[in-house]
Amino acid sequence: MALPSWEDKNLGTMKRAALWLATVVGEGNVFTKENVKEAFPGVSQADRRVRDLREFGWQIDTNREDASLGQHEQRFVRQGAAVWEPGKGSRPGTSITQTQRREILSRDGHFCRSCGIAPGEVYAGSYESAQLDIARRVVKQPDGSEAVELVAECNRCRVGGRGRAVDFGSLLAGVEALSGMERRMLRDWIDQDKRDFSQVELLWADYRTLPEESRARIRKALSSDD
Repeated sequence: MALPSWEDKNLGTMKRAALWLATVVGEGNVFTKENVKEAFPGVSQADRRVRDLREFGWQIDTNREDASLGQHEQRFVRQGAAVWEPGKGSRPGTSITQTQRREILSRDGHFCRSCGIAPGEVYAGSYESAQLDIARRVVKQPDGSEAVELVAECNRCRVGGRGRAVDFGSLLAGVEALSGMERRMLRDWIDQDKRDFSQVELLWADYRTLPEESRARIRKALSSDD
């Protein structure tokens, strides 16, 4: 089905901006604020409407997420919801107040619930410090409905997790299927709100991130044990 024209002024600016990104810029390509101004001359806050698309699962990186970008550059990484379609351009929720933000950060232990990093900590292998923000997470309920819930996440995980949904029914079914010992183990982790990983688990996690050439060298080193 053909997409509407991004130049159709009967559409709102955010919808037009989404169509412009999808049909003119293209996924994976770079654009600047000047490009936005040129595409939407005389339209106030057009650049802000582009940023608003992130709330609908659109991944648009700046140099904070992609070090290869210049200060004024952005990269359209991935399309999210088709906001120009009926019912898909409504905001997922109202603005988060400062009071809500403080309450959520306190409730979530003042660390990223996805990776566990605390604000100000430096990401491993980088010089980038973590910042915490509040992310909206879609949670699929056991009855098939969806709810948008708020969670503390760092700047890296929030970008990577956009558009991600949690299937609560499947998670609950997985818990119910655990053995008694496994349930007690999980309950202990939940009570402590942490889990200490063994050295072999940490090595496995690092191994999974390696390019194939380096993975092959690790496999070769382990093969000497046979």
